[in-house]
Amino acid sequence: MVYRVYAEKKPGFDHEAAALYEELKSFLGIEGLEGVRILNRYDVENIDEALFEKAVSNVFSEPMVDNVTYALPEYTGVIFAAEYLPGQFDQRADSAAQCIQLLKQVERPDVRTATVYILAGSLSAADIEAVKKHVINPVERREASLDEVATLKTAYAIPTTVETMTGFIDYTPDQLNDFIRQYGLAMDAADIAFCQTYFKGEHRDPTLTEIRMIDTYWSDHCRHTTFLTELGDVTFEDQDVEAAYKRYLAVRGELNRTKPVCLMDIATIGAKYLKEKGVLTDLDESEEINACTIKMAAVQERDPQPSHRDRALRRRGHLHRRRDPRPAVRARLRLPGHARHRRGRSHPQRGSDHPRQAAPAPVGDNRRGGLFQLWQPDRPGHWTG
Repeated sequence: MVYRVYAEKKPGFDHEAAALYEELKSFLGIEGLEGVRILNRYDVENIDEALFEKAVSNVFSEPMVDNVTYALPEYTGVIFAAEYLPGQFDQRADSAAQCIQLLKQVERPDVRTATVYILAGSLSAADIEAVKKHVINPVERREASLDEVATLKTAYAIPTTVETMTGFIDYTPDQLNDFIRQYGLAMDAADIAFCQTYFKGEHRDPTLTEIRMIDTYWSDHCRHTTFLTELGDVTFEDQDVEAAYKRYLAVRGELNRTKPVCLMDIATIGAKYLKEKGVLTDLDESEEINACTIKMAAVQERDPQPSHRDRALRRRGHLHRRRDPRPAVRARLRLPGHARHRRGRSHPQRGSDHPRQAAPAPVGDNRRGGLFQLWQPDRPGHWTG
């Protein structure tokens, strides 16, 4: 059986709803909007009713600041819900499942969450669509049904063969665009045309698996498509920003840059300029592009004769949302109630949690995770936090 509950912040504590209301009024300019309500919906399966009732006030809500209902509350206006796409990691649902497991030392239940939005006021269809686009990021979320569900388990058909995209190398540009829409790809027209050219050279059509793999690794998540978007006609409302942009263009000319003007080039041109002028002499360059490393001299005070040795201060980068439901370092539980104050280990055999999340690392433990670490080249594999 699937149990469902809704938790909504009481007036005075509904800061998220108030912030969204102001955002929609000022940023989107929806003048007819009169109010916003936000409810967190939880669906739970594989627990008994007694444990569910206990979890309602201990995991899903804080009785002092939350109103709880077991069905949608009475409302006037427009209502819709948003949930994570299948395969996307839902931190709220995962944390709730862990907390329920800790409440009674049972097998971890299945939990699914959704955010319910209630909009009051005189809203047009265009207004409602604008709000949905604003709060639902299609890369990771989708609009959810308001209907109750019989089970949280999803049945997937297991393919016996890999589908070949027959005729792909002969598609017209219009057919390629239809192909992108049909399979919901993150590629743009230039990307899919590049793929077509490659497979023409291979004298064969690609499989669906190949297209999906390319699409995943070329997505905005890893390739930073947003930062590589070419900037054309740029206008400014701030003189200081305009002056900085003109300085950037002057530096581009001085460096003879041919790369298109884009946010990534703006962000990195300073280091390139300093390197070209011989000012940036302690830059550590390697094939690793997901970390910023600066070489420095560190004094070994404990040595009989203090000496200077090269060290590298490295900042870990590429901190994106992970699709893998087991992040390298799991964030603190973000649920209300007792869930916010508990850090629990998962079952040892599951191996889904970082083994050091239950307690701070002891003094002298060099295995601590952190953004900054000191690498000692003369002691391979040794890092200090």
